[in-house]
Amino acid sequence: MGETGKEEYKIQSFDSETQKLLKTALKDPSNVDLEKVANIIVDQSLKDCVFSKEAGRICYTIIQAESKQAGQSVFRRSLLNRLQQEYKDREELRTRSLQAWICYVTFICNIFDYLRVNNMPMMALVNPVYDCLFRLAQPDSLRKEEEVDCLVLQLHRIGEQLEKMNSQRMDELFSLLRDGFLLQEGLSSLSQLLLLEIIEFRAADWKMTDAAQKYYYSEVTD
Repeated sequence: MGETGKEEYKIQSFDSETQKLLKTALKDPSNVDLEKVANIIVDQSLKDCVFSKEAGRICYTIIQAESKQAGQSVFRRSLLNRLQQEYKDREELRTRSLQAWICYVTFICNIFDYLRVNNMPMMALVNPVYDCLFRLAQPDSLRKEEEVDCLVLQLHRIGEQLEKMNSQRMDELFSLLRDGFLLQEGLSSLSQLLLLEIIEFRAADWKMTDAAQKYYYSEVTD
């Protein structure tokens, strides 16, 4: 019950007509244009990083409702098509707006986190998600605190499940992060701290030790 309330709350930033459309999609998806709904959710996610953090939950609810009601997956197909389109244009997106790029990464990682096929993450999203995280690990991105922060947040959230899907790519990603931490010039002290924290987090089997939590929390708040 609490989750539904959260979903309702998260659509308050839309105009009343769009809110009505989304509320119908959440409860009675066969009565709305689900391709339009998918585009509305993606468009908003690229503009609003707070919404992009929660959009996975909304998408999951609509997909479940559509499957139960009509046994179809129009919304999921429309959503994945749109994600693929944005994925192809990701470099242009990053050049045009760093915030929209960060919102996109947050969104695709949340979709990866929420969408399941036979209780497993969707294989179709594994490489696109990895590619986005690899982009955030490039030297020009590591010099931007917002991108490092985004990278570390996503790895905290989905790193463990992503590694289970393809451990070799996770090894390669962390090799880049270690090199960045040790060798790259121009990293801010916050970025260095975040990178060290995520390297240690994975080394501890994706868990935060009490000592590490106290250390990093006190460093960030000082």
